[in-house]
Amino acid sequence: MAKDKSGFQEEFANLLKYPMIVYRREPAVERVIEFVAKFTTSLEQVDEENDDQEEGPFMSFIFNFLLESHEACSHSVRFRACQLINKLLVSMAENAQIDDELYDRIYEAMLIRLKDKFPNVRIQAVLAMARLQDPSDNDCPVINAYMHLIECDTNPEVRRAVLSCIGPSAKTLPKIIGRTMDVKENVRKLAYQILAEKIHIKAFSIAQRVKLLEQGLNDRSDAVKEIVQKKLLQAWLHSMEGNVLDLLHRLDVENCVDVAVSVLNATFWTGTEQLPYKIVSLFFRKVISAENLTCENALYWRCLCQFMKSKGDEGEEALEKLLPEAAIYAAYLLRYLKNLPVLMESQRVNFERIEELMKNEFISQQLIILVGCLDTSEEGGRKWLLSMLQEILVLPNTPNSLVALLIEQLLLIQKDEDRRIRLVREYILGNIIIVRCNFVFINIRRSNTSHFLADVKVQLIEAKQALEESIACQDFTRASELKKNIEELENRKMELVKEAEQPEIKEVRIEKDDPETMLKCLTICCGLLKQMAITKGINSTMNGIAESLILPGIANINPAVRNMAVLCLGSSALQNKEFAVQHLPLLLQIAQLDEAKVKISALEAVFDILQVFGIEAFKPRNDKLQETPKEGVEEESKEPEVETDTVNSILTLLTGYLDSETTDLRTVAAEGLAKMLFAGRLVSPKLLSRLILLWYNPVTEEDTRLRHCLGVFFPLYAYAKRTNQECFLEAFLPTLRTLFYAPASSPLADVNAVNVAELLVDLMRSNPVNSQDKQIQDYQEFTLHDSLAVKICMEVLKDPNSPDIRTLVKTLSCLELSVGTSPCTQHLRILLDQIIEVRLFHFVFYVKSAISNARIIILLLMSLHWSWGGFFSSGVVCNTCI
Repeated sequence: MAKDKSGFQEEFANLLKYPMIVYRREPAVERVIEFVAKFTTSLEQVDEENDDQEEGPFMSFIFNFLLESHEACSHSVRFRACQLINKLLVSMAENAQIDDELYDRIYEAMLIRLKDKFPNVRIQAVLAMARLQDPSDNDCPVINAYMHLIECDTNPEVRRAVLSCIGPSAKTLPKIIGRTMDVKENVRKLAYQILAEKIHIKAFSIAQRVKLLEQGLNDRSDAVKEIVQKKLLQAWLHSMEGNVLDLLHRLDVENCVDVAVSVLNATFWTGTEQLPYKIVSLFFRKVISAENLTCENALYWRCLCQFMKSKGDEGEEALEKLLPEAAIYAAYLLRYLKNLPVLMESQRVNFERIEELMKNEFISQQLIILVGCLDTSEEGGRKWLLSMLQEILVLPNTPNSLVALLIEQLLLIQKDEDRRIRLVREYILGNIIIVRCNFVFINIRRSNTSHFLADVKVQLIEAKQALEESIACQDFTRASELKKNIEELENRKMELVKEAEQPEIKEVRIEKDDPETMLKCLTICCGLLKQMAITKGINSTMNGIAESLILPGIANINPAVRNMAVLCLGSSALQNKEFAVQHLPLLLQIAQLDEAKVKISALEAVFDILQVFGIEAFKPRNDKLQETPKEGVEEESKEPEVETDTVNSILTLLTGYLDSETTDLRTVAAEGLAKMLFAGRLVSPKLLSRLILLWYNPVTEEDTRLRHCLGVFFPLYAYAKRTNQECFLEAFLPTLRTLFYAPASSPLADVNAVNVAELLVDLMRSNPVNSQDKQIQDYQEFTLHDSLAVKICMEVLKDPNSPDIRTLVKTLSCLELSVGTSPCTQHLRILLDQIIEVRLFHFVFYVKSAISNARIIILLLMSLHWSWGGFFSSGVVCNTCI
């Protein structure tokens, strides 16, 4: 019986070798592998039913056979061995056990296979180790191996296999979350799916939840977005029993508004017909009472109304249930904002009061944004709403954080631009210039009043004398007229006496320049400038605001005021070319001297101005008339130099920020210069070379925004038109030379020059489908790769012994040269022949030098042998020489 068993096992193993040498996933082979696994485990189950105390001999034999085969030279055998071990372990019962010795052997063998050079072998090894892990053990060797592979393996399918196998735990959770940022879409999808299906929302910190949703809902892949919306988000909602407000509470909406809005918009697309009824329960007359308002339900109310409004007529009925009339809502908003608390100086150290204030401000922001969802078609409601918003703006307890939102909503309702400007001007004058009345009591009558009073008294005396004479003469008609005149003079006398006794009223115009007032007014001005059409220009009113408010704000000691003033100045400059030319030097000066935040705003304003008007608009003009022909000739020769110097000085200043230690300044400069290149405002291979080096520089590795911006810019710019690709052609050799000659202390010394060369070669490939110049015949005659090949060959011939020649020669093999004969290809053949001749000459020289050096070594060894009396045996010397 034992012989039959051993014979069967040997025969079975021999037959098993046939499918194991097939690497391809053939259906027939896969069925055989599946049969072997099921057959082996079925025999094990039969042994258990028969209460056989011996460990399954056949399974042990198969495991031994596979473990002996895992180190075979053939990658097919290694692949099938790992695959069979995996299937055997998977097919075993849930309560199955293996002894420690077998466990150690499987673990050691699979650990070796995790380093196999073939990805498919590594994948099967990962799958085979899945049942050997213990997530509860912090020192589990399988978990440690998985955590290394999930981050370090270069093959995405291996990383996916690890994700599918690794057991979730506090130790492995950060590694799983890290795969949501994997470069491959399939890995990111699986990571989100595992997080949704295997891990409860309470296992994540608030920061982790926000990060997962922010990245997932904004992923560039629609498939990943769908997984996040339909799997992760729904799983979290299910754990909250479908309560969206509870989910928002776990996301800290005050500090991550954009993420919360994305989450709500994603949830609104499911169950749209039930959405209005989820919040109506909180309503009293279509508004949420102040005591029931929270950050979560205020944000939910706002997003739901915006969502319904975006649906047009379809959501109009639901919107009527969610919002009252404009006048009612305006009164509700005014009442809430009037009750906002104002912290005294002593209360600013109380964190609870500060937290309460921040909560109230957040709710106020959502209520103000809701104004945009109101129906303002009715004239009366619109006027009432405008007046309420203006009243809210002048409230003393309205914080500056709400001013920008208030002015935005106000200007959206008020469409007429002249009225907008007049409204803002009145507000600014009403806040900055205050008319104060001073009462001064005068004890002595003013000189003019005294003079008039004396005249009246004289006239009164004369009138009385005339009246007496008229009565004496019995001229009663004249006496009647004089009596009326006397009464008028008496009244005039009384008025003058009262006027002399009344205090003098003086109007004193006081300008407020405290930071809060200035910041408020500048914020309103900035909101107006953003809403103004760029064709409106700067009228006398706006020019007056610039002179009286914006420019004084630039010199304010408060950084926030200066920053807002810079934003206003930059927006104003976009409205008028002459204004921009006048104030560009000031913005450049601010970008060099002020604080980092103000510098960034000034630099952004400079790039916006140059983007709109072009750098040519800022060349100095020579408006002087030419007095003599001779002087005119001299001026013509000097003027281009002055213009070039001005342009170069501006560009030198702007490109200098690419080397800034401040990350945000460097990023803004790179974005601005890339936009100018893409818009055709600049054509500079040197600048393009600097941007390429900046993208590859290890210093910018953590600057995601910069890397993303330049990564999108390069292909778009290259394939926009042929002249842009010619720019890359001119930048090719200067870029590589910079890398070749970078000192060891420079970060550029770590950059792989071959990768840079391959990128530039790809960007210079012909792309007639996307090119604007695809109909030009030049594309058919020769490509830029032909010109690049000539440049590379000439560079090689300059210094054939340079160690960097290998990179250039390797680049030649990546080029797509044009087919046919042309002057360029003929020139290229000549250069290649010269390179071959030079390299052959150097090769012969090196061979001769090596031979002569070998002879010298042989003679030296022989002399040592003779002098040391056979210390080396002749056989050793001869073998060494050979």
